[in-house]
Amino acid sequence: MGNLGRKKLPGNLYDKRLMYDYENREFGTMPPDNKRQPFRWTSEIAYKNIHRIVARGYDTTELVEAGYGLADVLFIDFQSRIPLIEEAQMLHYVMILALEDGLSSPAAIARIVARSKTYLTQACGASILAFGHAFGAYSAFGQLLDKFLTLATKECLSTDRAAGLLVKENLGAEHLGVSDLMLKDPAARRVFARAEKLGLARKYIPFMKEVVEAAQRASRTPVELDMLGALGAAMLDLGFTPEAAWSIFAVTRAFAAGAHAIEEIEREGYDRMGKILTPREDYDGPADRSVPSPGERDKIAQPGQAKNLPEWKTVLEQRKKLHGSGHAIVEEIEDPRKLRNK
Repeated sequence: MGNLGRKKLPGNLYDKRLMYDYENREFGTMPPDNKRQPFRWTSEIAYKNIHRIVARGYDTTELVEAGYGLADVLFIDFQSRIPLIEEAQMLHYVMILALEDGLSSPAAIARIVARSKTYLTQACGASILAFGHAFGAYSAFGQLLDKFLTLATKECLSTDRAAGLLVKENLGAEHLGVSDLMLKDPAARRVFARAEKLGLARKYIPFMKEVVEAAQRASRTPVELDMLGALGAAMLDLGFTPEAAWSIFAVTRAFAAGAHAIEEIEREGYDRMGKILTPREDYDGPADRSVPSPGERDKIAQPGQAKNLPEWKTVLEQRKKLHGSGHAIVEEIEDPRKLRNK
């Protein structure tokens, strides 16, 4: 590279308070520091070597050879225990119900992403990202039930009273587990019936039934247990935390998303950038307008700032009619986890 000469370093790099001479510092790979313990990941979940994979102490090869299945290993991973046969059956039941939901938002997103010729795992990952606090809010739902069951114990309240307080504060919330989504669909109620038949309706399902009754008394319109409430309460009674339930259901849905993504490619193929056309018939915005010259700009341009409150209100109402601006969104869906400390 030749002799580039030594330039004066910028800033305070000659400051005597520095722990080393910056101008004459070492270059290249530094030898390891043997004076301190090297960093290592540690985990009580699992380990792996060339001979075996061990989860919570159980050799996974020995588990499958003995006849244990996916549901059993989920209990081992999240709860460090082999479940009862009835518990494994119940987990299979709820996972199958959660796996497929037709052309729902996660499936549709997986299809859209797959069309752009991404990796299949990216399409499945996109479907999981569709699990927000309105769609599949299992974590927020479980935390809500835990909060009011803890309150009932702490304040010596009946579960019926705790259910009433829960509904009073959360009626209409997306993560309540009670809505008008399944007034004619018995699938959610069947989940509870299955758990009761297997003897697994322990604490959360009975409490959720009281929540449903309280919501029905308080609501002005008909409401019923929905799949969020049914599957969420069943998972909690199986001993899974709200966070574990959310992750299990999200990944379970990703299996179906993979099938949707594959089908989309096989039936429709890939889309290249610029291929998709959006005809005028699908557009309902302003009519075609001629572009003004720079000299005409001042005659046409409009300020975005209102000068007084009446003008501000008028401008806001006009902007609410402008779809895609965000002004018509009255309230964003608040992360229910932030409500815990309120």
